[in-house]
Amino acid sequence: MSLGRSKPEIAARLPIRRGISEAEAALYVGIGVSKFQEMVRDHRMPRPYLIDRRKVWDFDDLDAAFKSLPREGDDAPSDSWADFRDGGNTAAAR
Repeated sequence: MSLGRSKPEIAARLPIRRGISEAEAALYVGIGVSKFQEMVRDHRMPRPYLIDRRKVWDFDDLDAAFKSLPREGDDAPSDSWADFRDGGNTAAAR
């Protein structure tokens, strides 16, 4: 890739980005930004990585958190992302 290319031109050639913004992360899991922020605060969604002062969410973390959400009809709600994050040891997170 030439140094003279713009970011959109370079991005169009990449198969996928590793990290995404908060608004993109919310859209990726199918919710609004304020609901996503709430779910990050209550540990149902992962916290972001920091690149300097920029917050960036990882697709793999979002996928794991989303898959650990309760499904309609499940009996007992889990602590979702905290269960995955702590390897099932939710006591360590509290």
